Amino acid sequence: MSISFSNEDIEKLKRLIQEGSQVISEVETLNEGLKDTVKHIAEEMGIKPAILNKAIKVASKGEFGKHRDDFDALESILHSVGKDS
Repeated sequence: MSISFSNEDIEKLKRLIQEGSQVISEVETLNEGLKDTVKHIAEEMGIKPAILNKAIKVASKGEFGKHRDDFDALESILHSVGKDS
């Protein structure tokens, strides 16, 4: 299937691809910087990086209440079966 584009459409697509590629590159750079920062702070504080990453994600999405409810349910289940120690 062949799609034909007008010259104006081609210019829009070129601009979109160029800008999109730049954004993706910037996001990758930012993610690497965050990863390095999390790793450094985790080592410094004796915390697993995964826990800090989880805290960042929960905080950024404003979902602490949901996670607290999930953890409470998990705690209740494990306590009920005697596996909470």
